Amino acid sequence: MRILLTAALVVAGVLLGATLPTVSSFVRGLLTSAGVPSSALTYAAASDSEPARKPSAGDVGRSSGDGRGKSAEGAQDSSQGEHQHSEAEGEEGHVKLTDKQIKDQEIEVSAVEGGVLARHIVVPGTITPDADRIGRVPARVVGTVAEMRKRLGDSVKKGEVVAVLDSREVADAKSEYLTASVKAELEKTNFDRQQALWDKRISAESVFLNAKAVYSEAALRQDLARQKLSALGLNAAEVAKLAKQDEATANASTLRQYELRSPLSGRIVERKVDVGTAVGKEGDPADLYTVADLSTVWIELSVPTSDLAKVKEGAEVTVAPSDGDGDRRARGKVIFVSPLLNADTRAARVVVALPNNDFAWRPGTFVTAEVAVSMDEVPVRVPKAALQTIEGKRVVFVRTQEGFEKRDVETGRSDDEAFEVTTGLKPGEAIAVANTFLLKAELGKAEAEHGD
Repeated sequence: MRILLTAALVVAGVLLGATLPTVSSFVRGLLTSAGVPSSALTYAAASDSEPARKPSAGDVGRSSGDGRGKSAEGAQDSSQGEHQHSEAEGEEGHVKLTDKQIKDQEIEVSAVEGGVLARHIVVPGTITPDADRIGRVPARVVGTVAEMRKRLGDSVKKGEVVAVLDSREVADAKSEYLTASVKAELEKTNFDRQQALWDKRISAESVFLNAKAVYSEAALRQDLARQKLSALGLNAAEVAKLAKQDEATANASTLRQYELRSPLSGRIVERKVDVGTAVGKEGDPADLYTVADLSTVWIELSVPTSDLAKVKEGAEVTVAPSDGDGDRRARGKVIFVSPLLNADTRAARVVVALPNNDFAWRPGTFVTAEVAVSMDEVPVRVPKAALQTIEGKRVVFVRTQEGFEKRDVETGRSDDEAFEVTTGLKPGEAIAVANTFLLKAELGKAEAEHGD
């Protein structure tokens, strides 16, 4: 009966050892205490991993100490296997990547450096012409438009003739000056002659004094006529020169012509009259052209009172169209912050000067402006894309010879694009600044496999 019980226990131990090798030592202890030979247990334990073989005499005579030696050797083999697995996946906190893998995954690397953290407020605005670069060509005299020498959109230079008027007022002023000039010249000749006679005591003193008075009066009239020409924008020397030219060409007279000149360099952006239009009188068009230099434009911003104290003259402004065209952006500067508030909107007028060399920013366009309200110099500045969060900590990936190393950092101030790093990085170190989420994923996968 005892022999049958022993045989049953042996069979049960073999089956249990084959299905649950992790508890075979426990089963072995129970069976040994029940009187089962150790050779049978050794044969049962070997059957779960090797082909069945008969126990030899050496197996039967081997002591329990030899069994512990085999367990130690198995543990050593297992430890070596785990060590090889760890080397294959990389050390903890490291991601092994070749240069080709980094390039293929578009992981950008850049050196750490200092910079400026700029905080902004976003406000709407409207583009307007620069008030210092816009001018009008007025009709300064009463007359009729005789020539329009520039078309809409034409470029002009400062002082260039853009139109010609036919004006009786101008003709009268020129005639008055020319007459006064001739009269003054004749009276001067007479005065010089009388002075010479008086010096020789040939003529009477009264005659000399009379000639002097008449000449002084003629000179005064000439000076008044010259000032009248100047008030009309005419040059007295040019008038006299043109009068002599008219003497040689009797059929061509410039006496009635009045030339209108551009007040600045730019483009004709508005034309208000045509040839033959009467100008200068009440109810007539006051201007013939509007000239604008649009190489620089203004942006009128409306800043709420809550943000007004943050906006300073000289602050940088980034401008983008309000229609959502994000590719078009430009930078300007605040040149004026009004000390007065609009009574209706309770907002202050802020003017931004914006370079417009390609004339892409047209007056009347609505824009969105980011106004810098603070500029802070920091020794270590990294893009937001370079930072990842792992186990609740901010980390960056530092470039190494074999790939990247995870490094914990502490951040300080920030703006829309970057963070200040207070500890963990030094200027000059190379870090990943784009697609860092791929490195975070690779690191997580490696650590998961290592944990298994």
